[in-house]
Amino acid sequence: MFFGKELTNLDVEKIVESQSVVLGLDIGSKTLGVAVSDRRLMIATGLKTLTIKNNNFSPLLELVKEYKVGAVVFGWPVQMNGIPGEQCEKIAKTAEIISQYLHVEFFRWDERLSTCAVEQVLLSADLSRAKRSRIIDKTAAVYILQGALDAINMRRA
Repeated sequence: MFFGKELTNLDVEKIVESQSVVLGLDIGSKTLGVAVSDRRLMIATGLKTLTIKNNNFSPLLELVKEYKVGAVVFGWPVQMNGIPGEQCEKIAKTAEIISQYLHVEFFRWDERLSTCAVEQVLLSADLSRAKRSRIIDKTAAVYILQGALDAINMRRA
């Protein structure tokens, strides 16, 4: 089964030298939150939430081409004890399909509690339930990608 690579295996210098970006994904059962890094790999920005229908990832492929994506980081929702659970299996299946479609390297990032953290931020911003539901996946993708970028930059320092 596909699990993606450890983030420590990302060739950061290759990404930076080629002026590529890293795409962040929050993979859900029906939606896909998408975020993108800047070319210096410092800041994550939310792009959109895509609806997944019949494993059609062509809108995601268009983003990969448009932004010159060099790698993808996807959320890996391990259990609190660090062991991959049932949700990881679902994510792995979808990530494998997406990776075959996009032809870029995929890296996993521990996203324990990311959706909870994002939900708390959105609640504290006093957003309506409807607005929160429209942006939570994209915001979770930003949270996942920014965490990965912060880890990458701590190693580079």
